[in-house]
Amino acid sequence: MRPYEIFREVEPAIVTDLFTTFRDEDRDVYKSALASLAQDRKLRPVFVQRKSVTDQIAWMHKTLKLRGSDAVAEHLLQVWFMKFQQPLLIKFCDGMGIEHNGEGSVEGALPEELDAEKLSETVDTLYAEFNPLIVSLYLHLFNLQRAGGWKVLEDLLSDDDRVRLKTEPEAPPEEEEMSASDSAARGETGEEQEAMPEASNPEDAGPEDAGPEDAGPEDAGPEDAGPQENGVEEDEVATDRN
Repeated sequence: MRPYEIFREVEPAIVTDLFTTFRDEDRDVYKSALASLAQDRKLRPVFVQRKSVTDQIAWMHKTLKLRGSDAVAEHLLQVWFMKFQQPLLIKFCDGMGIEHNGEGSVEGALPEELDAEKLSETVDTLYAEFNPLIVSLYLHLFNLQRAGGWKVLEDLLSDDDRVRLKTEPEAPPEEEEMSASDSAARGETGEEQEAMPEASNPEDAGPEDAGPEDAGPEDAGPEDAGPQENGVEEDEVATDRN
């Protein structure tokens, strides 16, 4: 399962928590993600920033479900776990015997193989101590950190009834529907033709709590969360790819 597919399946409440946490604790990541996703859809970031925070998050979640958002999707998940889900990462690394820096950041290479017995015991512990939906999300993300994943983990993801990303499954959205929706936002139906001139005034650039400084793509910062940033350095987090 690719990162954009994860965002198709994950519980919307988890995505809301992810973006709310970034907005409250690491605003630069929030702003740069919004700017990157808007630019990928050929929209000016200010067009999204004019929306309410709730609508901004809904729009970003919708956009992260698209194949072209794969890099941004994986980066956001990695940073969220690295910064805000450290106890889960630590418990997983300790249970699997993976060396880390005390905060869940892997030191050295990820193992070529995962011990099936250790994995089963560790997963049982994680589901007992943490939000099951977040545990499932982490297991899917961790399996992306090695080309082809790990056979024993693949089997667990396929066979364990606990490993679900959403409480109620639903059909994935059609790519064409998403594109059509955003083409309307780009102004093909005249919607953006009315909105965009107003947004050119910095005082109108964002929701009331966003502030004029949120309106420009220059704040996005390529070092924060651009599409080219497909993850983090190998020795930094428990979700590192080798």
